[in-house]
Amino acid sequence: MRFGFSYVGLIYLIMLTLPNILWTRNRPKDYEKYAGNENGILVALERAGEILVSCLALIFSDFNIRHWSAWSWWLVFSFLLMVCYELYWLRYFRSEKTMEDFYSSFLGVPVAGATLPVAAFFLLAVYGRNPALMAAVVILGIGHIGIHLTHRGESRRG
Repeated sequence: MRFGFSYVGLIYLIMLTLPNILWTRNRPKDYEKYAGNENGILVALERAGEILVSCLALIFSDFNIRHWSAWSWWLVFSFLLMVCYELYWLRYFRSEKTMEDFYSSFLGVPVAGATLPVAAFFLLAVYGRNPALMAAVVILGIGHIGIHLTHRGESRRG
């Protein structure tokens, strides 16, 4: 693991943050009804994961583009997941913005708004051979995907 600025990490964080900023003004109908019931442990894991992933993605140069090798495919697949994440958001912003729209699958990936970026950052960690980011992404994934699955289940029950 090599300390240094990661422009790839910055690009990923921008791709992650911009749609979420737009989402704050386009929340699904009845979202507040479910947000108040979040499991405290999942919320704590999500918040810790968000902080860790954001910091680690920026402070290790391991994630920057290197010479092409078979290992580079990890970065390609990771970036494709981030592109899918952006496409998921485009579909959401064009929808009626219901809970079902927000917690929908995209290209067969369940709760895509949570799963796609977590998977993308995990593959980025694999590409960078960075166990610190891998661990942070697992923490984030447990919290973030867990919350989304819970909300999806609650919204389906009504």
